[in-house]
Amino acid sequence: MRKVFTRLACIVLSLGSLAAWAQKNDLGAWYMYFGNNKISKKLNWHNEIQYRNFDAVGDLEQLLIRTGIGYDLSENNNNVLLGYGFILSQPYVNGEKKENIEHRIFQQFITKQKFGRFNLQHRYRLEERFLQDDFRMRFRYMIGLNIPITQKEMLPKSLYASVYNEIFLHFDNPVFDRNRVYGALGYVINKNMRIEAGYMNQIQENKNRGQIQIGFYNNIPFNKN
Repeated sequence: MRKVFTRLACIVLSLGSLAAWAQKNDLGAWYMYFGNNKISKKLNWHNEIQYRNFDAVGDLEQLLIRTGIGYDLSENNNNVLLGYGFILSQPYVNGEKKENIEHRIFQQFITKQKFGRFNLQHRYRLEERFLQDDFRMRFRYMIGLNIPITQKEMLPKSLYASVYNEIFLHFDNPVFDRNRVYGALGYVINKNMRIEAGYMNQIQENKNRGQIQIGFYNNIPFNKN
């Protein structure tokens, strides 16, 4: 138990240091909760909240709430999902904060592969975006990798490294929207919960910005099986 508390304390201190670093270096900070909870043997409920800031905390850039129902085509893998997202954005326009609301419907397919220690995931997502004055469609592809460090598997009480790359493409011009590159360290709390802290660099057509990211993942099943 002492080792568990020590590791958790180290991660909490690291999270605080990352937030302070973001404040001093004018980086954005994203605080994220992801839930993927089994409803039955085949069905799962996806739910997430992302609180995104222009700085470490307090200057809201975007609040994103997503939910959806997924279905496993094979046991615990090859998941198709239909979801909805509500996005509140507060960008700066000519030095003044504006407010935009977007409603989003999305369809996605996730498939996982394992090669020794390497846990690979592919996510394909199609989005229909209902903006205040516009409608747009976008395709996203993400490839992610989790690698356990202190154990051979992603088992409770183990540290792991996480990386991903995700590209966003519009169905109209300009086709390229953005690309995200991410690296993090994580800790598996138990078989259903883990936490991550890392850095993501987002490249868009006219800007390039870094984000500190802190995420909590909850996979506690609702079904009894």
